[in-house]
Amino acid sequence: MASDQSKCHFCMDSLCGKQYAMKEGNAYCVKCYDSLFANLCAECKKPIQCDSKDLAYKDCHWHETCFTCAKCHHSLVEKPFAAKDELLLCTECYSNEYSSKCFHCKRTIMPGSRKMEFKGSCWHEACFVCQHCRQPLGTKPLITKDHDNYCVPCFEKQFVQHCHSCKKVITTSGVTYHDQPWHKECFLCTGCKKQLAGQRFISRDEQPYCLECFSRCYAKKCVACAKPISALGGTKFISFEDREWHSDCFKCGKCSSSLVGKGFLTQQDQIICCDCATAV
Repeated sequence: MASDQSKCHFCMDSLCGKQYAMKEGNAYCVKCYDSLFANLCAECKKPIQCDSKDLAYKDCHWHETCFTCAKCHHSLVEKPFAAKDELLLCTECYSNEYSSKCFHCKRTIMPGSRKMEFKGSCWHEACFVCQHCRQPLGTKPLITKDHDNYCVPCFEKQFVQHCHSCKKVITTSGVTYHDQPWHKECFLCTGCKKQLAGQRFISRDEQPYCLECFSRCYAKKCVACAKPISALGGTKFISFEDREWHSDCFKCGKCSSSLVGKGFLTQQDQIICCDCATAV
């Protein structure tokens, strides 16, 4: 049965000569319609009355005048926009706030334009060029120096170095020792010729030695066990009258108790604890 559109379906007041709104085939006076069906504006939290334009996006509603960019507050009506963390932004504000910035010119890389990425940074395609010849690098091999990128020919021309040992060009990363460049494979222990790149070593008479060779050739020997006192950092040893002991070897010559942190006496070439010295 068709509803009676001469009366408000809710309050039953006459609609003759009055504005009304339809909902599911029923007529409502403006007051009842707004109280029953009007959506709340996501911006101002006020009802969007039936005589106002209701703009909706993802289950949210706005007055036409409230549908604006959250940053610059310009109207977004009939304009492209983006949503970020439940906020609506015009494309320009979204790009400035969230789009990548060019490492070279610091300007925004606009959506849709080609972006070059290298070592966690981004460039406009036109900004990603060799620092020397200014030609685009694109996907060509490159070398970075002091935060600048170079094509391989320009880098070799500007910064090429020769290995101090073999005198050949160093085209990739190498090792610097005494302000001289070396190939990694040329930087060897003077004693055993083992590669030292990335390893701990000790210099003696301007020659590099691995820790084992240095200990064998130059480290002081423990008086007790006659073994080298390691050159490794943190090794504990005791020194007394030009003699050295491993901390674990610094013991009484009679009872073998540790003398570390204790008083002791010397007896000829031996060191003895006070108890043993008293018992003599």
